Amino acid sequence: MSLAMEMSEEERRVDDIIKKFLLNTTRLRPRLTEHKVMAALRCGVAATALPLNNEKAVRIPLTTGSVAEFYIEPMHECFGDIDLMYHWNTQLAIPRGHSPPTQLPDEFHNYVKVCEIIDSQFPGYVYLEVRYLLTQCSDDNTYNAVEYDRGIYLRNIYLGLNHDDSRGDAHGPAFLASVEGQISFDYVPCVRCVLWPPQAADWPTRHRNYEWPDSATVDRVVSNGCDLVHVAHRQCRQHEWEGKLQWRLSFSRAEIVLINSWMPLQQIVYHLLRVFLKTEGLTETADNSGSGTLSNYHIKTLMLWACELKPISWWTDNFSFTAICVDLLHILSQWLNQGYCPHYFITGCILFDPNDRANQILAAERLSAIDQGQLIEWFLGSYLQKCCQQCPLTVCGCLTTSAPVKNCGQRLLRLFNGDKAM
Repeated sequence: MSLAMEMSEEERRVDDIIKKFLLNTTRLRPRLTEHKVMAALRCGVAATALPLNNEKAVRIPLTTGSVAEFYIEPMHECFGDIDLMYHWNTQLAIPRGHSPPTQLPDEFHNYVKVCEIIDSQFPGYVYLEVRYLLTQCSDDNTYNAVEYDRGIYLRNIYLGLNHDDSRGDAHGPAFLASVEGQISFDYVPCVRCVLWPPQAADWPTRHRNYEWPDSATVDRVVSNGCDLVHVAHRQCRQHEWEGKLQWRLSFSRAEIVLINSWMPLQQIVYHLLRVFLKTEGLTETADNSGSGTLSNYHIKTLMLWACELKPISWWTDNFSFTAICVDLLHILSQWLNQGYCPHYFITGCILFDPNDRANQILAAERLSAIDQGQLIEWFLGSYLQKCCQQCPLTVCGCLTTSAPVKNCGQRLLRLFNGDKAM
């Protein structure tokens, strides 16, 4: 990579050691972590909690976010809060103009309220108009549809729920539930759409020069459809009507499939970018909307575009984790300067807030100034310290970063130059 030419010989040597450290200490098949256990338990709790007004309705949970996306387990902590989405088996969304379904997956109830997805003036944000009530026939498991009167819109689905989410703090579409000293959970109620939405119709068929994602992955993504979460566009949140009735298309299911199809080194790069931007104070707590100056969702979007638009050789030929990260940070800097962060699935949807230009330009300046030397110093002085917490005391004593880069690099090489874990 061109950036590697700007490094000193010593930095280049340590950069190679950092690559070996990350490859040799990252598991491909992570053991059963506390986060995964807690996510499974919370899915069980979500599935068994009932609403106050319908004892037969149940929630269908899905683990999303980093716990579902990462199949790697680096020494440094990889997970934050546990993200859980759930939809009611009595509600369903369909694209506008689509005929009411006559068959549904087994998870759905005998009686299902069906809403049509109506576009708003903002790409990716929609309204849900209640259009049909489906009733399952007892003889052949098909559904009959009865039309609702027009003009009834689905409102906040937090109302009337008998579960502990209501005791949490709302941020974006999620409720944050936490107990002191334990892992925090983000609960995101949603409405299921089992069809791929026309708002993202271009995504499956757009031209891809480097065959990622491949056709099988595209087919799997499309077959999962999407979800809708109750949050209004930033310009509509104070509006009396739009703020209560607007929904956002969510592609969390698609993102899990795509990120799990990445090469291990791409997952490591994604992990490094998230940790770096967080420790440098450049990302806010993500609500998966991309509405802040920078969030984890912007990093995810950057990585998805990079995996599609960069050839495999860009990632694998004489690769350097720090060089790849710096290149991607500079691309993000250019996006910030231009006020342009294109949604990965929805054409015309821009994730940056046009009213936040001053903060975007400041963040762009910070990112554009980062070079490999700085990223190496960050790795040795910050990232590695977190890794040391996972090591025996004898190892921690050897990995002090008070020593010069040269000595630290030599110690890393001695300790982690075994067979690759990948």
